[in-house]
Amino acid sequence: MSPRKITAVARKELRQASRDPLTLIMLLGVPTMMLLLYGYAINFDVRHVRLAVQDLDKSARSRDLVASFVNSTYFDLVADVPAGADLGAITERRLARAVLVVPEGYARDLAGGGTASVQLLLDGADANTATTVLGYAEALVAATNAALVEEAAPGRLAMAGIAQEPRVWYNPELKSTQFLVPGLIGFILMLTGVLSTALALVREKERGTMEQLRVTSLHPAELIVGKTLPYLAISLVATAIILVAARVLFGVVVRGPYLDLFLATLVYLIGALGLGLFVSTVAESQAMAFQIGMVASLLPAIFLSGFIFPIRSMPLAVQVVTYAVPARYFNVILRGVILKGAGLSAYLKDLGFLVLYAAVVLGVAYARLTRKEA
Repeated sequence: MSPRKITAVARKELRQASRDPLTLIMLLGVPTMMLLLYGYAINFDVRHVRLAVQDLDKSARSRDLVASFVNSTYFDLVADVPAGADLGAITERRLARAVLVVPEGYARDLAGGGTASVQLLLDGADANTATTVLGYAEALVAATNAALVEEAAPGRLAMAGIAQEPRVWYNPELKSTQFLVPGLIGFILMLTGVLSTALALVREKERGTMEQLRVTSLHPAELIVGKTLPYLAISLVATAIILVAARVLFGVVVRGPYLDLFLATLVYLIGALGLGLFVSTVAESQAMAFQIGMVASLLPAIFLSGFIFPIRSMPLAVQVVTYAVPARYFNVILRGVILKGAGLSAYLKDLGFLVLYAAVVLGVAYARLTRKEA
């Protein structure tokens, strides 16, 4: 391969991209806009759950229990339900997502050393939210029980055989944005990388300049490298912009080595650009290239990478398919480097797959371009 020819093709492609504002917007503006949109729109944190309370005991103990729910910031008291009210209608009309029922005799049972029961009615239409809310309620009731036992027999808990002291590493506040933003980076880079190279080569076909390139002394490998390098550089700039925006807007700090993050991103982008080259060999128009590129990059990066949906909860057949999705491995590396502060040495298998994927898609794209030229 001739470096001079590659440089000439890359310079020509970079000049052409700079004259096309839509291309620059897609490569630089769209990633930031998507980070803003998805970063703020996708949030699994459950806060300020609308809570209705039916306190039939009207005692200091029952008020303390209700206060523990409200003071946790997980629940907002929106209604005090009188006795005999239709509790089902409250959730049906979405007046509250949860209803806490404290039965009569609650304080008496506690004072007598017995077990006092309370009831929590949840709107289960959204199963994930209901499960999260149930976990919050169970934790609050457990904390209240511990306080009551300690109050009844001071020092008893300290003498117990097991003392639980949970600690959450890497994301102590359990903010979903800390988990989602690294996944967004992988999803956005795959989408923009595939579309940029796919549209660039198909544009040459539509304008008739691809045939002119083929009759020159350019080797297919020189054409591929020359076409890929400008978009690789632009994608790396877009990555830097995304990381800065993630730090400023969502407080996502890169705790690991930047060099390791750069290396993993570089390999991932090469694979994404290679997939875009392959799409360009299949599509004959920019509209077709856009549709194929969206299906080949968007859907796997969202649904099959573990970005939103846990892979371990998928059917076995789908789990097998996820092994062919590069975003699955890149997300693992991103979350390890960004959130845990780990280096690439802990993720050599994931990096190895990204290298293998990039080599395969580039090889297939090269084979198809060479065959077409022949």
